[in-house]
Amino acid sequence: MSTTENLVARGRELAAGAGALAAVVAVGATLFAAPAQAAPGPLKPYGVVTAKAGLSERQYPSTDSSVRGYLRHRSQVGLVCKVRTQNVRGNSVWYLTRSERPAWVSAKYVTNSGFVKYCKDVQHHRVQPSNPAKHAVG
Repeated sequence: MSTTENLVARGRELAAGAGALAAVVAVGATLFAAPAQAAPGPLKPYGVVTAKAGLSERQYPSTDSSVRGYLRHRSQVGLVCKVRTQNVRGNSVWYLTRSERPAWVSAKYVTNSGFVKYCKDVQHHRVQPSNPAKHAVG
């Protein structure tokens, strides 16, 4: 075999090896590629009612406000934001619930799942009540 023939044969072997290596790399990349998933959004906070007798949902963050609904012991409720207003047994925080009809609950009887923003840091239209008081003065 001449030198030229040796070089041609060796070149074919190298090309075949490089092709096989490229195929292995392509298959490996396919096998180990993570499936495309949407990035998870921020988790929305929720609370769990701790009052044994349940908890009233109020139109405004005050015990003087009208009752809009009732939450049973250990029920979960989505939380939008919080404010500091009327003190209920040593706790002045109230949560705005995330539901069809937003209402307020005292934080004294709700254990939250994580960080809840203050209402001043949340979009204004999420905090306004859907039905303003009919006889509001001022």
